[in-house]
Amino acid sequence: MNSLRIKPTKFILCRVLSSCLKAPDIFLGLQVHAHVIQAGYEANVYLGSKLVDLYSKSGETGDAWRAFNGLGEHDLVSWTSIISGFAQNGRGWEALLLLKEMFKADVRPSSHTFASIISACKRLEEAYEEGQSLHAQVIKSGFEPNSFVISSLIDFYSKHGEIEQALSLFDLSSEKDTILYNSIISGFSQNMLKEEALKLFLEMQEKEMKPTGFTLASLLNTSGGLALLHLGKLIHSLLIKLGWDMNMAVSGSLVDMYSKCGIIDEARRAFDCAPERNSIMWTSMITGYAQNGRGLDSLQLFEKLVEEGGEPDHICFTAILTACNHGGFLDKGIHYFELMTSEYGLVPELDQYACMVDLYGRTGRLREAKELMETITLEPNAVLWSSFLSSCRTYGEMKLGKEAAMKLYELEPKSSAPYITLASAFAVVGMWDEVAEVRGMWKQKGVKKSAGWSWLEVGNMVHLFLVGDKSHTESREIYSTLNLMTLQMKEGFWHLDEHLL
Repeated sequence: MNSLRIKPTKFILCRVLSSCLKAPDIFLGLQVHAHVIQAGYEANVYLGSKLVDLYSKSGETGDAWRAFNGLGEHDLVSWTSIISGFAQNGRGWEALLLLKEMFKADVRPSSHTFASIISACKRLEEAYEEGQSLHAQVIKSGFEPNSFVISSLIDFYSKHGEIEQALSLFDLSSEKDTILYNSIISGFSQNMLKEEALKLFLEMQEKEMKPTGFTLASLLNTSGGLALLHLGKLIHSLLIKLGWDMNMAVSGSLVDMYSKCGIIDEARRAFDCAPERNSIMWTSMITGYAQNGRGLDSLQLFEKLVEEGGEPDHICFTAILTACNHGGFLDKGIHYFELMTSEYGLVPELDQYACMVDLYGRTGRLREAKELMETITLEPNAVLWSSFLSSCRTYGEMKLGKEAAMKLYELEPKSSAPYITLASAFAVVGMWDEVAEVRGMWKQKGVKKSAGWSWLEVGNMVHLFLVGDKSHTESREIYSTLNLMTLQMKEGFWHLDEHLL
């Protein structure tokens, strides 16, 4: 057509731009844009909106804005295109300002406009009031039954921790489709409501609805958090069936799930099969090795990361220091801690200091641990002092232990942990008067110990257990078995200290 010097029609240019959008192919799009200008169609609203879409999807918001401004007039499509483009490219506040301009121009937003701008508010931590205002506009405009709009609102409220509001929107929806189920399941997972997420997933399965890759990745994290291996494998098989197992985010979730379920070789297989690996995946695999007692594998993987030119961040160093901690590799831990600053210019944060204090404490180097704590420019937190107190108990260092407990009383006055640990430490060395004194302080301040609970998967069912709870249908048999095990432990391990039993 060019060689024949035939002027392309608007229809042909529109079709070509639509093809560019599918990729999106920005270089071809630039050439088409040149033809649009050359043909004198620059002010055409339909072609201009396509160009705004193309530039936005390519991350070129500046060019998208210029294309938008070049239009002779702005209709609903062009306004929605520029607002969606800014929203999708991390320019949420500007998208909100553009929405106000859209209202001033007396153009009413569509459901797609609302879905895009609400998604922008989801990514902005300080835009909660704006999101609520948009919710009111959705109701006023009559778009409340639209699943895309409701889905974006569920995502928005979930992201801002208002999961009850998100659930209310889900429950009030007349037609609960796949989009809404995926949104609320992801919301539950983000807000650590793992059991609720699993129930809704099973409900989806019963209705033969298809979850998205993102939702399945969220559920993998839920399975890992609850150590539900059977469910994790079921989701993994679904991912393979749906062709999402090669997605990087999904691969990372598989690594995390298998690691938390203790199937570390499967986690490594998922890591090795990943199409590409980001820092999150490397860190997850290093942490998985550490938590499953394979510290040397953690160290080797860290060295491989460095060899491949990876840049470990604070979280990655926390993972490798944790591996040194679990393995008792003091010299290696000191080496990596110093490497943070000398090689990568990272200033240690409290998490890395906590790892080092714990490592010194586990190896009996309590004085070095205390000296390190005194060098911290930030105020040591409760986690750090708790770790130090536990080490003092293990090695019977009562003077330092009492000092650590006093710090914890200040930091967490309502926590029972420091009282229990200190009382246990005094009991180990036979200081019973001090034990009574600590217990007296505990009662005097009205501190209550939170009941511990755990769960176990048996026969594809999750059983929850609370301390002292007898509501389980087989509680009599459970307590009988526990009493028998306790008796066998005492008979077989009579030389152990009573506090360990």
